[in-house]
Formats: sequence, C-alpha cells, structure tokens
Amino acid sequence: MEPVSVVDYHTAGEPFRIVTAGGSAVPGSTVAERRLTAQSNAAIDAVRLLLVNEPRGHADMYGCFVVPPDDAGAHFGVLFWHKDGYSTACGHGTIALGVWAIESGLVPATPDGDTDVVIDVPSGRVVARVTCSGGRVVGVAFQNVASFVLARSVPVAGVKADISFGGAFYASVPASSVGLTVTPDCYADLVKIGREIKWALNDLAVHPTDPRLNGMYGTILYDDLGPLHQRNVAIFADGQADRSPCGSGTSARLALLHADGLLPPGTTLLHESIVGTTFHGRVLSETSEGLLTEVSGTAHRTGTATFTLDPHDPLGTGFTLR
Repeated sequence: MEPVSVVDYHTAGEPFRIVTAGGSAVPGSTVAERRLTAQSNAAIDAVRLLLVNEPRGHADMYGCFVVPPDDAGAHFGVLFWHKDGYSTACGHGTIALGVWAIESGLVPATPDGDTDVVIDVPSGRVVARVTCSGGRVVGVAFQNVASFVLARSVPVAGVKADISFGGAFYASVPASSVGLTVTPDCYADLVKIGREIKWALNDLAVHPTDPRLNGMYGTILYDDLGPLHQRNVAIFADGQADRSPCGSGTSARLALLHADGLLPPGTTLLHESIVGTTFHGRVLSETSEGLLTEVSGTAHRTGTATFTLDPHDPLGTGFTLR
C-alpha cells in the first residue's frame, strides 16, 4: 500500500480525518455509487482500516475519502467512514470539510463574509456556509438534506423510541427513560443501551425512495435542559459514541421537535454534547420531502500525518479492542 497523507480536524470534539493523498480511486458515477463500491472493494477498504484501526487510529475515529462530485454543481464529493464501514451522512464531517476547503485554498473565500462550500454526500447534496472574519474561519452553518419523521413511540428494550431521518436514520430516546443522564460518568451504560436499541430497530429504518439509505445509523439519548435546550449523545455504527452534538443527528432531532410543535418559526435549538460542546440547529423551510435544516458549529485543525504500512508488519492494517 502506498503512503496515505491526511489532515485531521475536530468538530466540537469529534475527530475527522481527511485523506489528502494516497489510497485508491473509487469508481462510480455518483457519490452514492462510490459508497457501494468502497463497501465491496477490499483494496479501497484497506485504506479505511489502516486509518481507523489502532495503532494509527482508535475505535471512535471518523474520517473520509474526498471523491469527485456528482456534477459540476458541487465542489467535491465525500465518502464518510468509521470503524465499522461507510455512513450515508455526517454533519460534523461536513462542517470540518467546509473549514478544510477554505483553509486549504480548495475553495476561494472572501476574508470577511460567507462562502458556500457545496458537497455531494451519499444522502444528497449539502452546503457548508463558511464564515470568515479577518481571513480566519469563525463558524460554519451546515445546510442538510431534507429531514423527516419516520415513526413514533416504537417499543424497544423496555422503552419507546422515535425514529427520524437527518441524512441517516436515528432512534431518539430520553436518557431518563433508561435511568441515565447524558454525562461522562454514564458513558459506558449509554454506549451499551444505545447499541442495543440501534440494532433492535435496524430493520425498521427504511427510506421511502432510496434503499441505499436504509438501516438505523444510531441511537440518540438525550436530556431536556429547558425550552429548546437539549444535551445528547449519538451512539452510532457498532458502539461508537459521538463526542460532538452530532450534526445529522441534530437535524433528525429538529424534525421531531418541529412535528411536536416545540420549534416555532425563527427559533433555534441549543444542542449540547456529552463533553459540553454545542451546535445550534434551526429549520429553514418545509418541502414535500421534509424539513430543510441548518446546523451551526465550527471545526479546528489538529494535525497532519502520512501513514505507511510496512509489508512485513504482522499487524497489517491494525486492530480494535471494541
């Protein structure tokens, strides 16, 4: 395997590793098709494994391959990945990609004002509106694909879950209903119950028009902290815990709050993470496909690296302990 170069960011505490050189090309005419190719191609997937597995990564690593867009209307496309495979959406990653595109010069930006970075992801086309001041990125407002409610009060694991879509499917459950709070001291128990709920409801998460988006991506366990103020943790993939407030998960929560009449026009959800970082979410408009939402936050670069694989290394592309 050739050397793989990356730049790392964190968005509200959640890691995001962007491949900038090396690896294999991913065939396909659209980003959604390229995701299917990556899932079935061992050589491509070996690069993901190299970057998420220990000793180069860890069980909660997240990242992406930058690929061509579906057409000239977007700046680039992206395949999101984690330790268990390839996701259909990633809000925190979209925010990080917006910052990276401006900081790297890939997308020219005004030093004072907003610049739209248009990105094709497996669930559709999204926009990271990057705000700069004095030539420095100070924030990103991520405009998502349409979000909608799929099911309400579904029995699971002795509680009831609401299922909604924000680029990926999430089951929302009050943490109090399972005897927990969204705090670091409950972390292990939150991961355990979140993983259980996600897999129990996986087959119910069926997209109305695109079966490639089927499957429950994660469980959102949340605390109500006041009107339009919630704290949450998204347990996704096979037991990964999002350190950020979860971008696509915030959109999924907005769909539920809007359906309940708890998100009047012009209001904003303050969404906290398990580590105390925040996103702000709001509904932009209603369409026939669902709600168009915006999630605001920012990302910061944490480092760059070039990873290699010694052909004589008995550990190969690595391992995880979870």
